[in-house]
Amino acid sequence: MDPEEIRRIVRETNYVTWRRQGGWDPLVLARAQGSKFWDGAGREYIDLSSQLIATNLGHGNAAVAEAIAEQARSVAYAAPGFATEARARLSSVLTEVLPKGLSRFFFSTSGTEANEAALKIARAVTGRTKVVARYRSYHGSTAASISVTGEFRRRAIEPLEKVPGTVFAPDCYCYRCPFGRTYPECGVACAEYVDYQLEREGDVAAMIVEPVVGTNGVLVPVPEYLPRLREITKKHGVLLIADEVMSAWGRVGEWFAVDHWGVRPDLLTTAKGITGAQVPLGLTASTAEVHDAFRDRYFPHGHTYEAHPLTLAPAVAAIGEYRRLGLLEKSRRDGEYLLRRLGEIRDAHPSVGEVRGLGLFAAVELVKNRATREPFNTEDDKLAGRPLVVEQVTAAMLKEGVFCVGWVSHLIVAPPLIVTREELDRALDVLDRSLVVADQKVVAA
Repeated sequence: MDPEEIRRIVRETNYVTWRRQGGWDPLVLARAQGSKFWDGAGREYIDLSSQLIATNLGHGNAAVAEAIAEQARSVAYAAPGFATEARARLSSVLTEVLPKGLSRFFFSTSGTEANEAALKIARAVTGRTKVVARYRSYHGSTAASISVTGEFRRRAIEPLEKVPGTVFAPDCYCYRCPFGRTYPECGVACAEYVDYQLEREGDVAAMIVEPVVGTNGVLVPVPEYLPRLREITKKHGVLLIADEVMSAWGRVGEWFAVDHWGVRPDLLTTAKGITGAQVPLGLTASTAEVHDAFRDRYFPHGHTYEAHPLTLAPAVAAIGEYRRLGLLEKSRRDGEYLLRRLGEIRDAHPSVGEVRGLGLFAAVELVKNRATREPFNTEDDKLAGRPLVVEQVTAAMLKEGVFCVGWVSHLIVAPPLIVTREELDRALDVLDRSLVVADQKVVAA
């Protein structure tokens, strides 16, 4: 089809996520390979955000594609009550890479569904209803997962669709500490406050956290934070759910972000990179103790595409590719280089307040004033559809052939783990030039 015809049909007939529908004018993505994609006119782009922090293996990995095709030729679909070889193979390999003790699996088709299952399981196992989440969080778009989402997308739908029982906790966000304190003098007050919450709230089934916050700023916690949360949740008999939809599969230099701090949650959810995003697969993993609660009790969850073989076989291939290509080690190595380069960019631009990250997962936070740390835009601006400075920066980057995700007032730099140093340098040079757009809007202290 002609690219303009593709654009017209899609624009006129489709919903597009998380924005006002008017004025949407999508770029036509015609081909993708490795760390690049091409539009309908044949123009090349470097993918500096792995689309939505998903294509960790790059676009079009051949081993994953072949696994999809091979599975389609044998068993293309099986109802959840059947055992398949793909299901057995993936279950076996997951026990090798997941944190030790997470050995029971529920397969779905997205991170949202993985979190929905985890929340339902936690409430059913404990017999309690409340969940502690955090304000700068996103856990999905369905009823329970959006109810534990802290950021503005929850507020947009809350009057119409809300599962009651969420209690929000402060974030481990040192650049904008909720307590106005400085690390390490603060003594991780953000974690200690959760101890107070669990003591006073009662009826808490679980706490759900992104070990490294994704969309809402790539917030890397201080070393004591997650281990302390694990101690606190155990003390109160509260299950800990780690949402690793973005932070897993080598993105932060380990199989899972919790591995950095030696923390084993009771439930772990993931998606995206589990198949390199070449097919949609979500995973909810739990301990045997959580699973055993349902041995003589009804398990109140399921759907038609649970354990779909066409999603499971490519996950086995994807894990093999992470290993074969040494991508965990590469993510750590390239991540150090990325943060060094971003630090140089920060020093050259008054509009950059902070850069932070872990592995190939980084954020560039834009500010109107470095001294006050005032952002250019807020969540209310995003919700109201007002022009955002960060979107002007990403538009400038796109004009120079680099795709980068911008959210409210920060950029998310998360290229495919296979990115070459030359591709990374080219993309960062474009970022460097494009930040002039934001520099021109800086307000002097």
